[in-house]
Amino acid sequence: MALRYFCNTKISTYHHHRDANCDCVTDAAKEALGELRSSIENVKSLISNTLKLPSLSSSSSSPLQSLQRGNWVKLICGASFEDVVDIRNLSLVYTLSGVDCIDCAADASVVSAVNEGIEAATEIAGLQKRPWVMISVNDDKDLHFRKAEFDPEDCPADCSRPCEIVCPANAISFLGKSASGTSSNTELPRVLVDGVITERCYGCGRCLPVCPFDKIREVTYVRDAATTADLLRRNDVDAMEIHTSGRQSVQFKELWCALGNSVENLKLIAVSLPNGGDSTIPSMNEMFSIMKPNLQCFNLWQLDGRPMSGDIGRGATKETIAFAIELAKAKNRPPGFLQLAGGTNAHTIDGLRKKGLFQTTSIVVDSSNSPDALIGGIAYGGYARKIVGRVLRSMQSEYGGAARIEDHPQHLLMALKEALALVGPVKCL
Repeated sequence: MALRYFCNTKISTYHHHRDANCDCVTDAAKEALGELRSSIENVKSLISNTLKLPSLSSSSSSPLQSLQRGNWVKLICGASFEDVVDIRNLSLVYTLSGVDCIDCAADASVVSAVNEGIEAATEIAGLQKRPWVMISVNDDKDLHFRKAEFDPEDCPADCSRPCEIVCPANAISFLGKSASGTSSNTELPRVLVDGVITERCYGCGRCLPVCPFDKIREVTYVRDAATTADLLRRNDVDAMEIHTSGRQSVQFKELWCALGNSVENLKLIAVSLPNGGDSTIPSMNEMFSIMKPNLQCFNLWQLDGRPMSGDIGRGATKETIAFAIELAKAKNRPPGFLQLAGGTNAHTIDGLRKKGLFQTTSIVVDSSNSPDALIGGIAYGGYARKIVGRVLRSMQSEYGGAARIEDHPQHLLMALKEALALVGPVKCL
């Protein structure tokens, strides 16, 4: 099965050159298979000789151990990001880079793409441990569960298209109205559609205020509980994250009850919530009391500081660090690991270190002495996708939009270097 992840065209050549009347293999097929195996070995050699990967270390920890030690890293593919080609390549790169969890949309095809990426990485490096696969759902209207939408026919011909410029996901295309063959903010080849590329839009909302004609609208949705329950019963989903506003527990309880026994075999259940000020701790305690009767695994609180903003710049991470400081000090918060998100980027780890919160079990104002790290780790979303996405765009512009990164070792190496620059400091490399 794993061979299908490598040099797909060579595999097709191999099957094409089999003799239809016997089980023998033609010379052309043998040559194609030889090139396939050579490509696999080239990728393995390039990685082992060039990079020090935490995923290959004999001392690499399990996802649970990483949470306990405070060096957990989660890749957020995006609760609404559904580009399965990118998701598969991102999952492959970040699995090799040593992440502990990959968070994705609660969609069957997306989950399959994540697992394909993980399996391809396992084949390349012979990994003994694999990251947990997490799906994200929501209990009510939420910024992470929306898409931009507009009719490109309504756009004036002389519009400068600021929406296309500000979109971080390359999710807006004007093929029919553009004078050039590439987007104005990326080298991504044009997709044969005008308007929003739905599977790439992850709901950041940056296009909404910049449209000079107010043509763009948002479409929000709530993941179906029954469909989510079916996904959770698959053997390739390990964890779930519930996005909630935390303002009221009614919707949270309805979702939790609707999921029923589908949560019984999970390894981790996370709740992602914004900083609600004085109401945060009471809300967390209320939600934990709802989950507790049938909570049979570890739980985690994702501190969503400034949602979907990590790719903007250094200052975006300040809010999630401030949120973490508040929660780390609180003595009456419910059980569960704490993890940063929302605005996280390459500067987050330095911010935690300066506040004495990186891989520490106590801070000065708190006399507790928990055996686990106060902050379990960090989740990276937009920034993580951006730094590796640049390499993916370059590869796709040269080899096509469906290119698999392991088929192009030099691009894989570049992507891994970008990913390791982000993951490595958390893993103390």
